[in-house]
Amino acid sequence: MAAREIDPRGAKPPFRQVAAILAAEIKTGALAPGSAVPSEKALSDRFGVARDTVRSALRVLREEGLVHTVPSRGTYVTTSAEAPDGEQ
Repeated sequence: MAAREIDPRGAKPPFRQVAAILAAEIKTGALAPGSAVPSEKALSDRFGVARDTVRSALRVLREEGLVHTVPSRGTYVTTSAEAPDGEQ
């Protein structure tokens, strides 16, 4: 996956920009259903943002039903069977 720039002066806050990029990767299949999302550290390095920013982005994706987190295991792309109403 190619790194995309986060615009710190953009109209959207950085965590929303990260969430939008990851959501697009999920929707296009670059992050496949059931696959692990890269670690907070890896995403922080990739986007050049703080880990708290990544945590906020992952929270947004969880709220949208795109990912789920398994404590002590990681964050995974939600499969259609796990998504509410069978949506992904």
